[in-house]
Amino acid sequence: MTKIFSENKKKSAIIWNDKPFTYEWLLDRYFFWKNKILSENIVPGTVTIVEADFSPNSVALLLALIESECIFVPITKSIGLKRDSFIEIAQGQVLFNIDQNDNVKISKLTYEANHPIYQKLRSSKEPGLVLFSSGSTGKSKASVHNINGILDKFRIRRHSFRSITFLLYDHIGGFNTLFYLLSNAGLIVTLRNRNPDDVLKYVEKYQVELLPTSPTFINLILLSEAYKRHNIKSLKMITYGTEPMPEHTLKRFNHLFPNIQMLQTYGLSEVGILRSKSKSSDSLWVKVGGEGFQTRIVDNMLQIKAKSAMLGYLNEIDPFTEDGWFKTNDIVESDGDYIKILGRESEIINVGGEKVFPQEIENIILRFENIAEVTVYAEKNPIIGNIVCAKIKTNTNVSEKEFINELKNYCRNNLKKHEVPIKIQLVKSSLHGDRFKKIRENG
Repeated sequence: MTKIFSENKKKSAIIWNDKPFTYEWLLDRYFFWKNKILSENIVPGTVTIVEADFSPNSVALLLALIESECIFVPITKSIGLKRDSFIEIAQGQVLFNIDQNDNVKISKLTYEANHPIYQKLRSSKEPGLVLFSSGSTGKSKASVHNINGILDKFRIRRHSFRSITFLLYDHIGGFNTLFYLLSNAGLIVTLRNRNPDDVLKYVEKYQVELLPTSPTFINLILLSEAYKRHNIKSLKMITYGTEPMPEHTLKRFNHLFPNIQMLQTYGLSEVGILRSKSKSSDSLWVKVGGEGFQTRIVDNMLQIKAKSAMLGYLNEIDPFTEDGWFKTNDIVESDGDYIKILGRESEIINVGGEKVFPQEIENIILRFENIAEVTVYAEKNPIIGNIVCAKIKTNTNVSEKEFINELKNYCRNNLKKHEVPIKIQLVKSSLHGDRFKKIRENG
């Protein structure tokens, strides 16, 4: 990668706080951090916690830690109260805290970090990566990777984009975006605030071509009508993942912006990001796999075998099948080489023996007037096992009783009897988290 940096010295690599940093600066800073790591006696195999968002120093430091064969653990402010727990689970030995001014504070921690997976990385003299799952349906799991396994796919040069790093520093999607851009001498446009107006303002200002984001955020762009306040004609492609896309949202966005290619992506912290191809910009059917990935469907669940698969969890049992396939927990339909993701197995609602996919119900409800967000979930019922429930955030002031009655009538006319929400609650708070991903309820 240093060769790419040298070939593009005068080209801007990062826009941070509206200030450009060249590939030459990034290369110099990379060498600075390599020397700093040596002077601080941070030896290969050290578990290094880097608390940061995308910033010039954080990017250069990450590259230096990889080259120094350290085990890299990114965390961000978004994890909130889980911070200390994550550091403990990872058994962090050195903490790099990078503030909003890109100043770095180095602290030595007391953990011994003797987990067998760490020992395996050290004995093979390979750099490691620890990623935490969101823990939306339970505890956060810490997956450990050989970083080189993830980086192999970036050896092939591809198109150079100007892109916003929307997905965070500690997310597999954010990690993937970063290395795609660096390996192709692209431009990394960083954000302080991830809201529709600020994001689209930066799209306009820096003529951004690629926006990796989530279905929830695309819906917020539509609801806010931020696209009317900013010129986003530079956008060539929007990639979306992290959660299923509502069909209504996708088709509406594609109708408004037919010249922007919409590409569904698919990946997991445990296996990395697969290459993907949407059937069309307004289609939820997608082809995934290739280049180091194999896929199969067993009992309607997608399974993946990958060269970039994690070595294992730090705090959970081995999740792979005996023949080395990872069970994604995603239930899918198939049409030849294409699949459609219906939802997670753990989210399926069992109503008297009938399976209900929350995503399918949400797709229908979103077509009703004045719906901003909806989350469908289960509540236990002593007779039929579960009932279907829905939380609704509206985008206007409505009469609650009248709105719920009209929505229930709409659902009865557009859903099967067992799919109709028995309980509907209007809420004022957002139904998504800081990562712009829908918050799912446990039944």
